[in-house]
Amino acid sequence: MFGLGWGEMIVVGVVALIVVGPKDLPQMFRTLGRFSGKAKGMAREFTSAMNQAANSTGVGDVARDFQNMTSKKALGLDKLDQASRAFEAWDPLKDGDEGEPSLSPERSDAAAKIQAATKIKEAEKRAEAARAALAEAEAEVAAAKPATSSTPSAQSKTEGDA
Repeated sequence: MFGLGWGEMIVVGVVALIVVGPKDLPQMFRTLGRFSGKAKGMAREFTSAMNQAANSTGVGDVARDFQNMTSKKALGLDKLDQASRAFEAWDPLKDGDEGEPSLSPERSDAAAKIQAATKIKEAEKRAEAARAALAEAEAEVAAAKPATSSTPSAQSKTEGDA
């Protein structure tokens, strides 16, 4: 009722036992029980009186009419829900063969041209990358070769032998 747990109720009981005393404690609890019962009865009576007043003035009819006016069907939202469900369930790949969507002849020709141009560009990029790798490899080989230019001592030995 008040959001008190069992532990809190025990603490309240112990404090009441100390403050009021064991002799007057049962009478106090009886009085508190009667008071809370009367409060609950008054709350029930008030609630039922308010419900009767609302029913007699037609508030229930107004509330029902308002709910009907703001329903999904009255606002056309039921059709929107159906359309959104249909759109979410739509699979564009189901329409064509082999997983490809069906296209008009003009679009299919344009798609073929785009795919061919993409393949050509990809091949050109690969060729450029291969040329760059070849040039880099040739530079590494050239740097790794021993110098073939003749030195003066090597030239004199070859001339003296001849």
